[in-house]
Amino acid sequence: MASVKNIFIPDRYVNQIVPTNGFTTLLTFFTSASMAFLIVFSVAMSFAADRLARSWSDSLANSATLRVSAPTADLDSQTDAALHVLSKTKGIASFRLLKAEEQQALLEPWFGPKVPINNLPMPRLISIEEDENGYDRVGLRLRLAAEVPSAVLDDHTRWREPLIKAAYRIWFLGWLSIGLVFFIVIAMMTLVTRAALSSNRKVIEVLRLVGATDQYIAAAFVRKFAFRAFFGSMLGAFIASMTLFLLPPEADQNAILTGIRLEGLEWSWLIVVPLSFFVLTFLTARISSLSILKSLT
Repeated sequence: MASVKNIFIPDRYVNQIVPTNGFTTLLTFFTSASMAFLIVFSVAMSFAADRLARSWSDSLANSATLRVSAPTADLDSQTDAALHVLSKTKGIASFRLLKAEEQQALLEPWFGPKVPINNLPMPRLISIEEDENGYDRVGLRLRLAAEVPSAVLDDHTRWREPLIKAAYRIWFLGWLSIGLVFFIVIAMMTLVTRAALSSNRKVIEVLRLVGATDQYIAAAFVRKFAFRAFFGSMLGAFIASMTLFLLPPEADQNAILTGIRLEGLEWSWLIVVPLSFFVLTFLTARISSLSILKSLT
């Protein structure tokens, strides 16, 4: 308890034990800043992937497309028959026949804006929106097969599932990256603590001669590293937040890395990350320093 108290209310001589600058101090500060930047960015990426997965799931789950492919002479009659079947199907909230301009817009990313759609044997596309109760897909397919054999119902399942799985893989990789970064922080603090204690071995020997305990000596090093890591992680979290602000908005379809941002309570991670660094650094440095001090006999 006394050693924890010394972290926040140190003895007036404890700050004079450990040098305030040096390689280990700079390493702790800048490594913490870099790791905090990566964590905040990974958190934003994970939340963005989760939002994207839910968006894809919601937008595709309640929609379907009916494609009517038939010879030109029969295309109009087959389309009318398909519309009649849809109008009699329970569970369908709305449906509409896509215009030629809308079909051309769908083909534009692949064939360009000047695709001669009127000269191509294009199928008719009908957009379907189901209500909250949904419709019987199997029954609808059977009716279409009997009355409109040229119609094919696509409920987007084959597109929705791979997209959602890909988004959740990104979500998982983001949190895995966060775990790896914290593991690196633990390893870094262990090495830094060992280096600092080894480089100050003579100081430690003198302190022991005058009666200083290992807990007292460890508190000096722990306080130094914990606060350096805390301030470094604050800087890294701030830079990460500025980077997220500079990323293009989600509406910008011509840019990459869109939609990676924090929303609402997600911004609290800018506080959670520095506090986590402080606690993790404190525990790691304390355990490491006491273990190393026992070996320095």
